[in-house]
Amino acid sequence: MTKTAILQDKLFLEHNPGYGHVESPDRLRVIYDMLEKPEVRKQFVFPQFSPAPREIIALNHTETLIDQVAATADQAFAALDGDTSTSPRSYDAACLAVGALTDGVKLLLANEIDNGFALVRPPGHHAEKDRAMGFCLFNNIAIGAHYAIEKMGLKRVLIVDWDLHHGNGTQHSFYDTDKVLYFSTHQYPYYPGSGAVSELGRGDGQGYTVNVPLSGGLGDAQYARIFNEILVPVARQYQPELILVSAGFDIAMGDPLGAMQVTSEGFAYLARVLCGLAAELCEGRLLFTLEGGYNLKAQLNGVLAVLTVLQGGDYPQKEVYDQLAAGDAPLMVLQQVRNELGSFWNI
Repeated sequence: MTKTAILQDKLFLEHNPGYGHVESPDRLRVIYDMLEKPEVRKQFVFPQFSPAPREIIALNHTETLIDQVAATADQAFAALDGDTSTSPRSYDAACLAVGALTDGVKLLLANEIDNGFALVRPPGHHAEKDRAMGFCLFNNIAIGAHYAIEKMGLKRVLIVDWDLHHGNGTQHSFYDTDKVLYFSTHQYPYYPGSGAVSELGRGDGQGYTVNVPLSGGLGDAQYARIFNEILVPVARQYQPELILVSAGFDIAMGDPLGAMQVTSEGFAYLARVLCGLAAELCEGRLLFTLEGGYNLKAQLNGVLAVLTVLQGGDYPQKEVYDQLAAGDAPLMVLQQVRNELGSFWNI
């Protein structure tokens, strides 16, 4: 039986950006309630994990930013930018969210779990080295990758980001290194404005940033083509030792912030592609973390679909899987990506 870890803690429910904010505690509460059902809970393991200490957060962030976020502790409200704010326990939650990623990486590399999903808040992929932004305080997944490389000795980490919004903070964290390959699909042009096809990395990192900017209205078939025709061949050539996933469910049909049309079957398909790559390339080492997603029902169903696949469930059904794998949906951006990245990767 697959040992799939779920990293969760009620502290994440205590980060509250304010009344009416779309990044609300309810995003996790509905998922946690589902995980309390005995028939669901028995399928997973729930390891303990600890808050990341300051020196680990500093692998990706300046001391000034850490001080700024720490100063919000116990304050009723603090605004870090126009849409990023905190409540009394937000700093504690942010440190614990980072710890979920770093401890999750440690568990994977020690073969204590087969794969996992960090169901955390606040999200992370917009947080820059010196700036909290886009609902994000610290960049959880970027710190997880730094930890894998600088503390655990890995040489190649693949980060896959399927959130609706481009992960500017994650891209900038590794823009000049080949130790992390950053692959992003995202609605474009849209917040935060980065993520053009031409953003390829620089210096040693040139070619190790792969952006697939998309117009709205795309669904399961288009995402399947992108994964099969771009991500899979690039990942096979890169040979990662670990795969980390920024899983944003704001690409789901019905999300209030996005215009994508991905269904639960589509999320399951993408997760199956990633599970296959992890099994083929890096001993199954695969860790998801929650980013965006603001339609509570759609996000719940998407998370459940991913967890089903991580645990070894056969979802989506064979006929749906085969149809998506056939990949005949029209998508002009694929040729644009090939034109930009053809000198770096055989795609």
